Amino acid sequence: MNIRLISRIAVALLFARWKQTLVAAIGVTFSITMFIALLSFMSGLNNLLDGLMLNRTAHIRIFNEIKPNLHQPVHLLGEFKKRYNFIRSVKAGSSRQAIYNSGAITQVLNRDSRVRGVAPKITAPVFFNDGAIDITGVIYGIDVTAESNLFHFSEYVVSCNPLDLKNIPNSIILGEGLAAKLMAGIGDVVLVTTVTQEQFSLKVVGFFRSGVQELDKVQSFASIGTAQKILGKPVDYITDIQVKLNNMDLAPAMAKEYAQLFQADAEDIQAANAQFETGSFVRTLISYLVGITLLIVAGFGIYNILNMMIYEKMDSIAILKATGFSGRDVNLIFMTIALSIGLFGGLMGLLFGFLFSLVIDQIPFITVALPTVTTYPVDYNPVFYFIGFSFSTVTTCLAGWAPARKASGMDPVIIIRGK
Repeated sequence: MNIRLISRIAVALLFARWKQTLVAAIGVTFSITMFIALLSFMSGLNNLLDGLMLNRTAHIRIFNEIKPNLHQPVHLLGEFKKRYNFIRSVKAGSSRQAIYNSGAITQVLNRDSRVRGVAPKITAPVFFNDGAIDITGVIYGIDVTAESNLFHFSEYVVSCNPLDLKNIPNSIILGEGLAAKLMAGIGDVVLVTTVTQEQFSLKVVGFFRSGVQELDKVQSFASIGTAQKILGKPVDYITDIQVKLNNMDLAPAMAKEYAQLFQADAEDIQAANAQFETGSFVRTLISYLVGITLLIVAGFGIYNILNMMIYEKMDSIAILKATGFSGRDVNLIFMTIALSIGLFGGLMGLLFGFLFSLVIDQIPFITVALPTVTTYPVDYNPVFYFIGFSFSTVTTCLAGWAPARKASGMDPVIIIRGK
C-alpha cells in the first residue's frame, strides 16, 4: 500500500468533481460556522444573565431569620415534657435580626482559605416622605469597597462615584425608580422615617440601576455607619454577612457548617437560585442540540455526495482494482476523500465561526435596564471550537465509511461486464 499514491488518487478524484466536493465542504463549513456562532452567542447570553443574578448574590448569606421560638413554655412544664403539645398561631418571639458577635465571625471567615471575601450588610426598612405621602422602601447599609470588589456594586451606580457614599456623611444612593417617584436629583435632600417614627435627612449622591425595575423602585444604599445611625443601633450592629467563595460549588456544605458553627441561619446560593440555574442549563442544552443537529445534517449531505461519486466513478474503481489495488486501498481512497472534506470544511467553519462571532460582538445592544452592556454578549470559549472541529471530523468519517466500504467490495469484472 503506497500512501503517497493513494493520496494523489484521492486528490484527483476530489478535483475531478470539484463542484460536488465544494458543495460538501460548504455544507460542513456552514454547519460548523453556525455551531460556533450559536454556542458562542448563547453562552455569552447565559453568562450575561448569570452575571445579573449571581454577581449580585452572595454564595453564602449568614443572618438571623425571624421565626417562632421552637421551645414554648408548655414544653418546660414537667407534666407536659414527654407529651406531644400542639400549639396554634405561634407568633415570632423576641428574636433579634442582628448577628451576635458579627466582628468575630467576620474575622473567622476572613481567615478561611475557602473564602474569597466578606461583605457586611444592614437591611433597614423605612418610609420615604414625599409631602403627605409615605413611600415604602429599604435602605441597605453596605461597605462600598467590599460590595464593589465582590458584587460589582460600582458597575450599577450611575451619575456618581460610589465612594461618595463612604466619604460624604448622611448620603444615600437611590434606585432610579425610587428617585423618579420622589423626583429627586443629585444634591437633593430626602426625608426618611424609620419604623420607630424617627426621621432623618439624607443627601442624594447618585442613582442605582440594577436592571430590575421593581427593585429599583424600592431599594437604596447608604454606608453602614449611616444605616446604623438611622436605626439608632451601635457600631457592631449587622443584619447580614455576605460570603463570596473561591469555589461556588462548596456553598451548600459550607452553609451548613457555618450555620452550626455560628449558631445562625445560613443560606447558600444554590438553594436561593435553584430555578435560575435550571433555566441556564436548559438554554445551554438547547444550543448544543441545535448545533449538533446542523452537523448531522451536513454529514448526511456528505454521505449522499460520496454515494453519487462512487456511482460516477465505477469505471475508475474497476480500473484501480484490475490494476492491483486491493479493496482496502479503495476503501482508504474514499475515506481520505471524506476526511479531506471534513478537515477543510471544519477549519473553514472555525474561521468563519470566529469572524461571525466578532460581528455579533460588535452589534450595539443598548438598553436602559443594563447600563454595563453595550453590545451583544459573546463567549469565545476554546471548548466550542474543539467540539465543533472534532464533531465535523467524526461526522464526515462516519458519512464516508459506508460509501467507502461499498466501493471496496465492488467486483471489477461485474463493472466492466455491465459497461
